[in-house]
Amino acid sequence: MAIEIIKIVTIALVATFLALIVKEQKPNLAFLLIVFVGCSIFLFLADKIYEIILMLEKIAVNANVNTVYLETILKIIGIAYIAEFASQITKDAGQGSLASKIELSGKILILAMAIPILTVIIETIIQMLPS
Repeated sequence: MAIEIIKIVTIALVATFLALIVKEQKPNLAFLLIVFVGCSIFLFLADKIYEIILMLEKIAVNANVNTVYLETILKIIGIAYIAEFASQITKDAGQGSLASKIELSGKILILAMAIPILTVIIETIIQMLPS
């Protein structure tokens, strides 16, 4: 794991220095370089994300947790990461206002997906309270 983060940081720093050099002559190319490297890092981590999902599914099965809840939580996490990634790229492009809209959209979608889980939690708490 330590080697992987060193690889990621090295690639990111090299891309940053290249982008700074290229930015003076061709700002569009510098932006595309940063987006490409950002997407490459995300794809590099796809295997790790898959391993984490498999591990969580195994834990959920062993704990007899309804897989619907796990799927919902994983979707919520996915929305959060995708919204953050898109927001950062949009900010890098100088579109802070649009980045804010992406962040708001992600938060609203997360809340909408969390309602069934919140409902079950509230119902469980109500059942535990003495009548």
